[in-house]
Amino acid sequence: MTKFLIFTLFCISVTTVSSQKNNQKLIEKGAIVIKAGGGYLFTEGPSVAPDGRVFFTDQPNDKIDVWNENGNITTFMQPCDRSNGTYFNKKGELVACADLHNRLVIITSDKQMNTIAENYNGQPLNAPNDLWIAPNGGIYMSDPYYHRDYWEPGRKELQDLRGVYYLNPEGKVIRVISDYKQPNGLIGTPDGKTLYVSDINDGKIWKYTINNDGSLSNKTFFAPEGSDGMTIDNQGNVYLTNKTVSVFNSKGENIAKIEVPEQPSNVCFGGKKRNILFITARTSVYTLKMKVKGVN
Repeated sequence: MTKFLIFTLFCISVTTVSSQKNNQKLIEKGAIVIKAGGGYLFTEGPSVAPDGRVFFTDQPNDKIDVWNENGNITTFMQPCDRSNGTYFNKKGELVACADLHNRLVIITSDKQMNTIAENYNGQPLNAPNDLWIAPNGGIYMSDPYYHRDYWEPGRKELQDLRGVYYLNPEGKVIRVISDYKQPNGLIGTPDGKTLYVSDINDGKIWKYTINNDGSLSNKTFFAPEGSDGMTIDNQGNVYLTNKTVSVFNSKGENIAKIEVPEQPSNVCFGGKKRNILFITARTSVYTLKMKVKGVN
């Protein structure tokens, strides 16, 4: 198990688009971006555990690491079937998009992987990339197509259709989006009524109403940016990751941009108080203390 402690400070600017007042509402006074760990190949998929620790993936190195508020990072699991996006369910179990075999899995406390979804209508998924778990336990997952050189020859995935799927509480996989160029990051509101989804290759974020059966309706344009990963805070602001961490309020107004030394790939709120913005960014991970808190 690898252990290390890194505290590197960066005077990174937080540029507010609308006013300095928005900055003061979001970021803890005097807070700066801190490099919490480095030496990775490509960090992704951060998710917060019930105790505030953040689990994140390094897919090229086939591992999941864990950060805590003391600044320690340890390796939780290696190999991990090339896990990408992760999320904790209400039972405190880690759910992961396991890219190696095109499946969505639950990782048990003894690090066994139990498959919960791997096909749609009998055909293998491309490879689930990101996920969000709704309050009722249903799971939304994006299924883009990014070819991996570690895949075995002859795979028959659904690469011609890059969609978003819903795994309902009964275990049935339902296709809910089929008109994207390349779906990627997604996040829902804590009341389970709204879902935000990124079409990363089209450079757009769309907003949907979540219906009682898990289907989506009222597709509405939300933001003119694609996003690899996404999160949401207790004020309803949505955080996107592309060249910077872009913050949009619930009206779709860009209220802040948080610059990071490396291009961010994903983001979540960690810590016991959920007030630490945890950013995965290529070869490193970064933190920023916030006034707002996470809700997922």
